[in-house]
Amino acid sequence: MNGFAVIFLRAVAILALCCAVLGVASAFAEDAPLEKLQVTDPYIELHTGAGRGYPVFHVAAKGEWIEVLLRHTDWYKVRTANGREGWVTRQQLETTLTSAGGQKTFRDVLVDDYLNRRVQLGAAWGRFKSEPMLKFYTSYRLSDTLSAEFSLGQVQGVFSGTDFWHVNVQAEPWSDRRLSPFLGIGLGKFKNIPNSSLVGASTTNAQLANAVVGARYHLSDRFVVRLDYTLYTAYVADTRTTEYRAVTAGLSFFF
Repeated sequence: MNGFAVIFLRAVAILALCCAVLGVASAFAEDAPLEKLQVTDPYIELHTGAGRGYPVFHVAAKGEWIEVLLRHTDWYKVRTANGREGWVTRQQLETTLTSAGGQKTFRDVLVDDYLNRRVQLGAAWGRFKSEPMLKFYTSYRLSDTLSAEFSLGQVQGVFSGTDFWHVNVQAEPWSDRRLSPFLGIGLGKFKNIPNSSLVGASTTNAQLANAVVGARYHLSDRFVVRLDYTLYTAYVADTRTTEYRAVTAGLSFFF
């Protein structure tokens, strides 16, 4: 199995672990009180699924009260007074009234998702020194401006190949903006494997430190494009270090 395949499998394993952690967290989360809305249109249509391709199986008439159960993109699962559950578009719910008598308003759900993002998973391509570099990363927001990130990477050089991993702490002062700069520092491991054709060359294992500065831009839906510049320092001996500079551009999604 080549190095890229190993990195990919590790990234998939990390994603699966993140999903499991989020599932456990949501299972123990306290249920929020359900919001009740009153229908003001002649009727609203309840679909069997979250999409216009799903058939309409029931309608809620004007004056009827419904409860909002959950959301998937622009679709909301609701329950009528007689216990029927179905999916309604946001556009129809925008005409309803709240229990206080005011018109129900919705912020842009895509912006809300972006502002409330927690886990991101992505991949990036770039140059490590002067050689091609591929890396996968996953991050978790610890607070509005602070996150932890784990990265796996590989460099395919002419004379050697390099594998590395590191864990970073990143600060994102303007995380609520669509274009958001960030900076971070981290520690990890570095392994350089010379080509077998090189006589006398040996594999290098070293501690790795890095500092990164970059920016993220929210494209649309759940996708974010990212550009970063990283300075890596490999501690190859007690008295010797080697520095590498890398520039990468990538795409990530959040959930």
